[in-house]
Amino acid sequence: MTRFLFAVVSLVSLVLLTSAVSAQQGRDACSRDASRFCRAHLSEGDQVVLTCLKEHRSRLSKACQQTLTDNGQ
Repeated sequence: MTRFLFAVVSLVSLVLLTSAVSAQQGRDACSRDASRFCRAHLSEGDQVVLTCLKEHRSRLSKACQQTLTDNGQ
């Protein structure tokens, strides 16, 4: 039973870590575009910046466009 619990906790930790790394890569991919096109909104929160990025989608870097697409935006 202890082994099973350890395996479950390890798996959950791995999933959370992978999700955090993916989120950080998304931020890295779009950070330059956000500061370029959405500088005035950076202090207003993630949702406002995301809306701004979507408004400028055609001008975003390919990496940022792909990140938005990969995350259903």
